[in-house]
Amino acid sequence: MSLSELQVQTALKEVIDPNTGKDLVAERAAKNIKIDGNDVAVDIELGYPAKSQIETIRKLVIDKLKCQPGVGNVSANVYQKIVAHTAQRGVKLVPGVKNIIAVASGKGGVGKSTTAVNLALALAAEGAQVGILDADIYGPSQPQMLGITGRPDSADGKSLEPMEAHGIQAMSIGFLIDPEQPMVWRGPMVTQALSQLLGDTRWRDLDYLVIDLPPGTGDIQLTLAQQVPVTGAVIVTTPQDIALLDARKGLKMFDKVGIPILGIVENMSIHICSKCGHEEHIFGSGGGALMAKDYEVELLGALPLDIKIREQVDSGHPTVVADPDGRAAEIYRGIARRIGVKLAEKAKDLSSKFPNIVIQNT
Repeated sequence: MSLSELQVQTALKEVIDPNTGKDLVAERAAKNIKIDGNDVAVDIELGYPAKSQIETIRKLVIDKLKCQPGVGNVSANVYQKIVAHTAQRGVKLVPGVKNIIAVASGKGGVGKSTTAVNLALALAAEGAQVGILDADIYGPSQPQMLGITGRPDSADGKSLEPMEAHGIQAMSIGFLIDPEQPMVWRGPMVTQALSQLLGDTRWRDLDYLVIDLPPGTGDIQLTLAQQVPVTGAVIVTTPQDIALLDARKGLKMFDKVGIPILGIVENMSIHICSKCGHEEHIFGSGGGALMAKDYEVELLGALPLDIKIREQVDSGHPTVVADPDGRAAEIYRGIARRIGVKLAEKAKDLSSKFPNIVIQNT
């Protein structure tokens, strides 16, 4: 009995991608099925960064196909292909950037910048090309968090080359000013500075640009919503009632301007005593999950209140690179994969495929 492509597809319908919860046929991941006698070869294309998941999915595919009657050798090529997805209508795309992820919070002190840099590094660890833009003009923290010193180069005197650390590209006003210099600028100057940092940086073929926003819902957030093609936003909060109150305002702001919320990250969720192992919810419990339920968005993950996370980011070696095999790094990578999956489910941006129409007199 000879094998058919339909038999192979039927078998692949029973292989569930552990990251999406969908079967490989439904998510259109199975491609280029080739049958040579009893031997089967198939490509599995993932639309999200999943370097740590490739072998797992490859094994699931091979094991399932080998169980089918009449199947001989099986080869499965699992790879990731990240494409651009839709942002707000009428907003000009940023050259060299496929997708922009805004990381926001309603108030300061909830660990938003720490979350942003670790998510950027986690996306990179999963195989994506990633950049981070420090949009906090008044209090830039990414230079210290990434351990970057010096100033960016400019080949033409107009554009800036991104700085690099731990395999990601970075830009911040902190690279251009004295670290102790206060930014006494009014709103219009701040928003212009943000636009220049984003648009004048020569980002190099980024799958994702993570924008670390300042806390609140002011000028920079509105500028971002109106002028920057944001693919999705992540809200960072703690379980504390006051933090959740402000986080809800941030979520509603993005909702009003048509930027989809990818989910919520709850920081400082639980404290585990380093001496005795006692667990305590210092800032309350269940707040992030309740907020996610109220607004029908996903709780992407919860991070513990851990002194190591703070020490590592202060030293310029954030958790994902300082302790890649640790529990916190695993949580960050899990959140990064969920963000990648949620973006992959959005409609693709095809604007760059359309030809330019030029009308000429002949």
